[in-house]
Amino acid sequence: MAVIISDVTKNSSAYSAGIRGGDTLLSLNGHEIVDVLDYRFYQLERELDVEYICGGETKTVRIRKPEYDELGLEFDSYLMDKEHSCRNKCIFCFIDQMPKGMRDTLYFKDDDSRLSFLFGNYITLTNLTEHEIERIINMHISPVNVSVHTTNPELRCKMMNNRFAGESLKIMKRFADAGIVLNCQLVICPGINDGDELRRSLADLEAMGVNSIAIVPVGLTDHREGLYPLKPFDKECAGDVIDIVEEFSADCLKKYERRIAFAADELYIKAERELPSSEFYEDYPCLENGVGLIALQREEFSFALEDAEGDSTLERIKSIACGESAAPYLSQLCELLRSKFPGVRVNVNPIVNNFFGKMINVSGLVVGQDLIAQLEGKELGSELLIPVCMLRSGEDVFLDDVRVCDVEKALNVKVTAVENTGDALLSALIN
Repeated sequence: MAVIISDVTKNSSAYSAGIRGGDTLLSLNGHEIVDVLDYRFYQLERELDVEYICGGETKTVRIRKPEYDELGLEFDSYLMDKEHSCRNKCIFCFIDQMPKGMRDTLYFKDDDSRLSFLFGNYITLTNLTEHEIERIINMHISPVNVSVHTTNPELRCKMMNNRFAGESLKIMKRFADAGIVLNCQLVICPGINDGDELRRSLADLEAMGVNSIAIVPVGLTDHREGLYPLKPFDKECAGDVIDIVEEFSADCLKKYERRIAFAADELYIKAERELPSSEFYEDYPCLENGVGLIALQREEFSFALEDAEGDSTLERIKSIACGESAAPYLSQLCELLRSKFPGVRVNVNPIVNNFFGKMINVSGLVVGQDLIAQLEGKELGSELLIPVCMLRSGEDVFLDDVRVCDVEKALNVKVTAVENTGDALLSALIN
């Protein structure tokens, strides 16, 4: 498969060899280049025979460069071809529960092993070809993040509405045997893959030697018409899941000196239990699944506050907008702030999610129209802080296509998106 080169970095090895944007890359050292994984892997050699097409003529040039240096070729997309879409129709899929009328890109379901390697996305392994499996093993592409949900093959087929979903569990064993690091995710649906099924999954994954297991609760919106009937988590059910996970992780701690499995922060909140300390989460292997986020932010904030310098007589009013689940913990941090800066007043505003539904209470799914509707007329002070996870990556747009400037105009206040770290939050509050 030929790949068109969009540009070549000036003064790079490829540029010096005469390769230019518009040329077509064919192979590196005889290896056909299909996508970004092929390119990234084979470009690392010190000596490269680059086969490419220029002006309709096939050429080969030998390039010598320092080992591991970038060759310098650029492509229109980071994958160099289209993303692989998901072939499953999971009973808990969040995309199927989104309201109609949102931008088209939000409805695309990716399930691409290359995104797992490049960006940490979780994949189901259900659409991997034998060629792709062998490539991951031969290139030792690691880690691979897997949406497992259950290790019961029949149940996995049911949960994913894919008759091949059970068979793809065997791929995990092949990866594990080849030394590929596996990070796993279990989305728990009450009455389906909790209880004894959860115990089975944890035991099977331990036997496989996976690196980490994140246990997260299913998220249910108000837009589930015609979808599989699922029960929401309640206090008792969340507590039962935590008990199973903590019993398993305590056993792992004795055997391996690490816990391996962790329950998401949201489960502790739903169970109305105190969140574990930062030490419990070890090196935070499951942060991207909402595991340990609050503990880490609390730790970072406390450390940053100890070292914070500034006028203790500083007086100002600011506001924070967040999901309902995070509000109590952010309020605790703001009270801690006042112990050193008593004149700084922060109004923490939990936003009820009317857009997706009241069962959705995380900050990352708060939309602009809910911010405007619920904060209009409130005392917001000199600045409204929001977590950057509310916005589309690298942009100033909420999930409902409301822009930050729209919120600023409606509420007549400066809106600042803050990284989800304790020191970034402190800096935004006092600087």
